[in-house]
Amino acid sequence: MRLKRDFFIQSTLKVAQDFLGKLLVRKYQNKLIAGIITETEAYIGPKDKAAHSYKNRFTKRNIAEYFLGGFCYIYLVYGMHWQFNITTSLANKPECVLIRGVLPISEKNFLLNGPGKLCRYFNLDGSFFGEDLVFSKRIWLEDSKIKFKKSEIKRTPRIGIDYAGKYWSKIKWRFVVEKI
Repeated sequence: MRLKRDFFIQSTLKVAQDFLGKLLVRKYQNKLIAGIITETEAYIGPKDKAAHSYKNRFTKRNIAEYFLGGFCYIYLVYGMHWQFNITTSLANKPECVLIRGVLPISEKNFLLNGPGKLCRYFNLDGSFFGEDLVFSKRIWLEDSKIKFKKSEIKRTPRIGIDYAGKYWSKIKWRFVVEKI
């Protein structure tokens, strides 16, 4: 069953953990591509030095961060890698979760462990910026029967954010399922 809006507007840290085990589904060329979410990172808006909306920054690039929970916030890094985020919380409260890892359901033992790999596999690009996952016909999230125990989820610091300083780069807002 497709996730509804109320799922996305909960606490960002809760959503980041609850995404684990959910299915990311993409309709591409009349076929469905799907995978189990295995890794996420939370970004908590204006107070989070690693967030694009730190100190309420509001730009053309990050405007989707300010949308109601359940929208795609996708952007290009290093001029070549797309990063797929999902907004959380309420409108004008810029919080989101980066989807970092997915296990494709059609290919065994093939973990997409990195946001760039994930976006290439699912054919995600800037055209998804601001896409509403609740109503989209080309990308959405579904609940699944897969439920991970807390003991199966590892919390670690987020990756690649040393610029945010000691506190923000060390906070454990990355959630990873280690054994699938």
